Amino acid sequence: MDRRVRKSQESIMDALISLMAEKEFEKITINEIAGRADVNRGTVYAHYTDKYQLLELCIESHLDQLIASCMPQEELNEPPYPTKDALLRVFSMLEQHTAFYTTLLTTKGVPALRSRLLEMICLSIREQFAEQLFPAGVDQEVRIQFIASATVGVIEWWFTNPVPYSAEEITGQLWSLLEMNHMLPDKQPV
Repeated sequence: MDRRVRKSQESIMDALISLMAEKEFEKITINEIAGRADVNRGTVYAHYTDKYQLLELCIESHLDQLIASCMPQEELNEPPYPTKDALLRVFSMLEQHTAFYTTLLTTKGVPALRSRLLEMICLSIREQFAEQLFPAGVDQEVRIQFIASATVGVIEWWFTNPVPYSAEEITGQLWSLLEMNHMLPDKQPV
Protein backbone atom coordinates (compact mmCIF):
# COMPACT_ATOMS: atom_id res chain seq x y z
CA MET A 1 0.00 0.00 0.00
CA ASP A 2 1.21 3.48 -0.85
CA ARG A 3 2.69 5.29 2.16
CA ARG A 4 0.48 8.36 1.61
CA VAL A 5 -2.67 6.22 1.49
CA ARG A 6 -1.67 4.40 4.68
CA LYS A 7 -0.91 7.74 6.39
CA SER A 8 -4.33 9.14 5.34
CA GLN A 9 -6.12 6.04 6.62
CA GLU A 10 -4.24 6.16 9.94
CA SER A 11 -5.09 9.88 10.32
CA ILE A 12 -8.75 9.19 9.62
CA MET A 13 -8.87 6.29 12.10
CA ASP A 14 -7.06 8.36 14.74
CA ALA A 15 -9.52 11.21 14.15
CA LEU A 16 -12.48 8.89 14.68
CA ILE A 17 -11.06 7.56 17.95
CA SER A 18 -10.24 11.04 19.29
CA LEU A 19 -13.77 12.22 18.44
CA MET A 20 -15.26 9.14 20.12
CA ALA A 21 -13.40 10.09 23.30
CA GLU A 22 -15.28 13.40 23.23
CA LYS A 23 -18.77 12.52 22.05
CA GLU A 24 -21.16 9.70 21.19
CA PHE A 25 -20.37 7.76 18.02
CA GLU A 26 -23.85 8.37 16.60
CA LYS A 27 -23.33 12.14 16.79
CA ILE A 28 -20.01 12.13 14.93
CA THR A 29 -20.16 13.26 11.30
CA ILE A 30 -17.90 12.52 8.35
CA ASN A 31 -17.15 16.26 8.16
CA GLU A 32 -15.89 16.22 11.75
CA ILE A 33 -13.74 13.17 11.06
CA ALA A 34 -12.30 14.78 7.93
CA GLY A 35 -11.63 18.05 9.75
CA ARG A 36 -9.88 16.31 12.65
CA ALA A 37 -7.82 14.19 10.23
CA ASP A 38 -6.95 17.28 8.19
CA VAL A 39 -8.21 15.70 4.97
CA ASN A 40 -11.18 16.57 2.80
CA ARG A 41 -14.49 14.76 3.04
CA GLY A 42 -13.85 13.06 -0.32
CA THR A 43 -10.67 11.45 1.04
CA VAL A 44 -12.67 9.84 3.85
CA TYR A 45 -15.20 8.50 1.34
CA ALA A 46 -12.40 7.32 -0.96
CA HIS A 47 -11.34 4.88 1.79
CA TYR A 48 -14.59 4.16 3.67
CA THR A 49 -18.24 3.96 2.67
CA ASP A 50 -19.40 5.50 5.96
CA LYS A 51 -18.41 5.94 9.60
CA TYR A 52 -19.68 2.46 10.46
CA GLN A 53 -17.30 0.81 8.02
CA LEU A 54 -14.53 3.09 9.28
CA LEU A 55 -15.18 1.95 12.87
CA GLU A 56 -15.34 -1.70 11.81
CA LEU A 57 -12.05 -1.49 9.89
CA CYS A 58 -10.44 0.44 12.72
CA ILE A 59 -11.37 -2.34 15.16
CA GLU A 60 -10.22 -5.04 12.72
CA SER A 61 -6.87 -3.29 12.22
CA HIS A 62 -6.17 -3.10 15.95
CA LEU A 63 -7.34 -6.67 16.58
CA ASP A 64 -5.16 -7.98 13.73
CA GLN A 65 -2.16 -6.36 15.44
CA LEU A 66 -3.23 -7.88 18.73
CA ILE A 67 -3.58 -11.36 17.22
CA ALA A 68 -0.15 -11.10 15.62
CA SER A 69 1.35 -10.09 18.97
CA CYS A 70 0.00 -13.08 20.85
CA MET A 71 0.83 -15.87 18.42
CA PRO A 72 3.71 -18.19 19.35
CA GLN A 73 7.04 -16.77 18.20
CA GLU A 74 8.57 -19.53 16.06
CA GLU A 75 11.92 -17.75 15.85
CA LEU A 76 12.07 -17.95 19.67
CA ASN A 77 11.03 -21.62 19.58
CA GLU A 78 7.94 -20.86 21.65
CA PRO A 79 5.60 -23.79 22.17
CA PRO A 80 2.25 -23.86 20.29
CA TYR A 81 0.28 -23.44 23.52
CA PRO A 82 -0.41 -20.35 25.64
CA THR A 83 2.53 -18.97 27.58
CA LYS A 84 2.93 -16.17 30.05
CA ASP A 85 5.21 -14.42 27.52
CA ALA A 86 2.46 -14.50 24.87
CA LEU A 87 -0.02 -13.06 27.38
CA LEU A 88 2.49 -10.34 28.26
CA ARG A 89 2.82 -9.46 24.56
CA VAL A 90 -0.96 -9.05 24.40
CA PHE A 91 -1.08 -6.72 27.40
CA SER A 92 1.95 -4.80 26.14
CA MET A 93 0.22 -4.26 22.77
CA LEU A 94 -2.95 -3.18 24.57
CA GLU A 95 -0.91 -0.79 26.71
CA GLN A 96 0.74 0.72 23.61
CA HIS A 97 -2.71 1.58 22.25
CA THR A 98 -4.31 2.74 25.49
CA ALA A 99 -6.25 5.60 23.90
CA PHE A 100 -7.90 3.30 21.35
CA TYR A 101 -8.87 0.53 23.79
CA THR A 102 -9.93 2.89 26.57
CA THR A 103 -12.17 4.83 24.20
CA LEU A 104 -13.80 1.81 22.60
CA LEU A 105 -14.19 -0.21 25.80
CA THR A 106 -15.67 2.69 27.76
CA THR A 107 -17.95 4.07 25.03
CA LYS A 108 -21.50 2.98 25.68
CA GLY A 109 -23.39 1.99 22.58
CA VAL A 110 -20.30 0.61 20.82
CA PRO A 111 -20.10 -3.01 21.99
CA ALA A 112 -18.40 -4.05 18.74
CA LEU A 113 -14.89 -4.11 20.19
CA ARG A 114 -15.84 -6.20 23.21
CA SER A 115 -17.67 -8.83 21.17
CA ARG A 116 -14.90 -9.00 18.53
CA LEU A 117 -12.25 -9.22 21.27
CA LEU A 118 -14.13 -12.08 22.94
CA GLU A 119 -14.54 -13.87 19.62
CA MET A 120 -10.84 -13.41 18.78
CA ILE A 121 -9.66 -14.68 22.18
CA CYS A 122 -11.94 -17.74 21.96
CA LEU A 123 -10.57 -18.58 18.52
CA SER A 124 -6.97 -18.13 19.65
CA ILE A 125 -7.49 -20.29 22.74
CA ARG A 126 -9.25 -22.96 20.69
CA GLU A 127 -6.32 -23.10 18.25
CA GLN A 128 -3.67 -23.13 20.95
CA PHE A 129 -5.46 -25.67 23.17
CA ALA A 130 -6.39 -28.02 20.31
CA GLU A 131 -4.25 -30.96 21.40
CA GLN A 132 -3.65 -30.16 25.05
CA LEU A 133 -4.42 -32.35 28.03
CA PHE A 134 -6.47 -30.77 30.82
CA PRO A 135 -7.58 -31.95 34.22
CA ALA A 136 -10.83 -33.92 34.01
CA GLY A 137 -14.13 -32.43 35.08
CA VAL A 138 -14.57 -29.38 32.85
CA ASP A 139 -15.66 -29.49 29.24
CA GLN A 140 -13.07 -27.89 26.91
CA GLU A 141 -15.56 -25.41 25.41
CA VAL A 142 -16.66 -24.29 28.88
CA ARG A 143 -12.98 -23.83 29.77
CA ILE A 144 -12.40 -21.77 26.60
CA GLN A 145 -15.42 -19.53 27.28
CA PHE A 146 -14.36 -19.08 30.91
CA ILE A 147 -10.79 -18.08 30.03
CA ALA A 148 -11.88 -15.77 27.20
CA SER A 149 -14.62 -14.09 29.26
CA ALA A 150 -12.30 -13.67 32.25
CA THR A 151 -9.56 -12.23 30.04
CA VAL A 152 -11.90 -9.74 28.35
CA GLY A 153 -13.32 -8.79 31.75
CA VAL A 154 -9.83 -8.12 33.12
CA ILE A 155 -8.96 -6.09 30.00
CA GLU A 156 -12.13 -4.00 30.37
CA TRP A 157 -11.47 -3.45 34.06
CA TRP A 158 -7.85 -2.53 33.31
CA PHE A 159 -8.91 0.19 30.88
CA THR A 160 -11.89 1.52 32.81
CA ASN A 161 -9.76 2.02 35.94
CA PRO A 162 -6.98 4.25 34.52
CA VAL A 163 -4.56 1.34 34.00
CA PRO A 164 -3.92 0.56 37.69
CA TYR A 165 -1.19 -1.98 36.82
CA SER A 166 1.56 -2.20 34.23
CA ALA A 167 1.32 -4.80 31.48
CA GLU A 168 3.78 -6.99 33.41
CA GLU A 169 1.81 -6.76 36.66
CA ILE A 170 -1.60 -7.47 35.11
CA THR A 171 -0.12 -10.39 33.15
CA GLY A 172 1.27 -11.87 36.36
CA GLN A 173 -2.08 -11.45 38.13
CA LEU A 174 -4.10 -13.05 35.32
CA TRP A 175 -1.60 -15.88 34.78
CA SER A 176 -1.67 -16.71 38.51
CA LEU A 177 -5.47 -16.89 38.41
CA LEU A 178 -5.42 -19.17 35.36
CA GLU A 179 -2.92 -21.48 37.07
CA MET A 180 -4.77 -21.42 40.38
CA ASN A 181 -8.02 -22.40 38.67
CA HIS A 182 -6.40 -25.14 36.58
CA MET A 183 -7.28 -23.39 33.33
CA LEU A 184 -3.95 -24.17 31.67
CA PRO A 185 -2.88 -27.54 30.21
CA ASP A 186 -1.28 -30.05 32.61
CA LYS A 187 1.00 -31.56 29.98
CA GLN A 188 2.33 -30.43 26.67
CA PRO A 189 1.36 -32.32 23.49
CA VAL A 190 3.30 -35.45 22.67
